Amino acid sequence: MIPEELIRKIKKIEIHTKNIVNSVFSGEYQSVFKGQGMEFSEVREYQEGDDIRLIDWNVSARMGDTYVKKYTEERELTIIFAVDASSSGEFGTFEKMKGDIAVELCSVLAFSAIKNNDRVGLIIFTDRIEKFIPPKKGRKHVLRVIRELLYFKPEGKKTDLNVILEHITKAIKRKSVVFLISDFLDTGYETSLRVANKKHDVIAITITDPRELVIPDIGFIELEDSETGEIILLDTHSDRVRRMFSESSKDLISSRDRIFKSINVDSINIFSDKSYTEPLIKFFKMRAQKFR
Repeated sequence: MIPEELIRKIKKIEIHTKNIVNSVFSGEYQSVFKGQGMEFSEVREYQEGDDIRLIDWNVSARMGDTYVKKYTEERELTIIFAVDASSSGEFGTFEKMKGDIAVELCSVLAFSAIKNNDRVGLIIFTDRIEKFIPPKKGRKHVLRVIRELLYFKPEGKKTDLNVILEHITKAIKRKSVVFLISDFLDTGYETSLRVANKKHDVIAITITDPRELVIPDIGFIELEDSETGEIILLDTHSDRVRRMFSESSKDLISSRDRIFKSINVDSINIFSDKSYTEPLIKFFKMRAQKFR
C-alpha cells in the first residue's frame, strides 16, 4: 500500500512538471530528439531531383516507369534515466536536496517523452544496479517511475559510474537516449563513458549544491562524507583551508568537463539554488543547433 503522503507528493510533482512541459518545452523535445533511423513507407513515381539511389528497380520494371522508395523518420525513441541514488544525493543547503531535483528532472523529461509517444525506462544505481524498470509508454508508467524514484531505498551508499555505464553498454540492446543523472563525484569512468556513448546517445546531467564548491567563513565545522561516513574537522576561518577546498572542487569539475568534451558527451549543469528550466532550455537550443 502506497502511503497517502507519497501519493500527494507524486501528484504535486506531476502537476508541477507537466506545467513546465506544456508552457516551456512544448515542441522543444521533438525538435531536438530525432528518431533512430528511417523506415520504408511507400513507393512513388520518380520526380526530377530525386536521389537515383532511391530508385526501386523491381517496381520500376513491373510498372514500366521509374519509381523511388519513400522513407519516413522512425520517430519512436527509447529514453533511459540512469539516476544516481547514492547518499550524496541527500545533500542540500537550499530549498531542495540534489535527489529531489533529480526526480523533478526525470519527470519533466519523461512527460515530454510520452507526449511524443516515446518509451521511458529507469535504472537506479549506486555502486551497484539497484533497480531497473523496462521502457514503456504512457502516463501510468511515468507515474510508476516517479514513485520508484521517491520511494525506493537503495542498499548502496557510494557512487560507481563504471557500474552503470558498463550495464548500459551490455544490457540495453536497443540504441537509446540515456540521461545519466548524478553529481559525478567519482573518477576513473572515462573509458566506460566513451564505450557507452558509442552505443547510445548519453547525456550527462550534473546536479551540484553551491556549498560543495565554496565553504563560508563560519569557524570550525565537521564535515561528513555521506558516501563513506568519514568525518573531518575544518577551520573555515583559515583562508588556506577555504582556498584548498575551492580549488579541489574546481579541479574535479574541470576534469569532468574535459572528459565530456573529449568524448563528445552533451552535458547539462544544474545547481540546487537555481531553477533547472533555464539550463534545460539552453541545452535544447544547443542541441538543436548541433543537429541542424
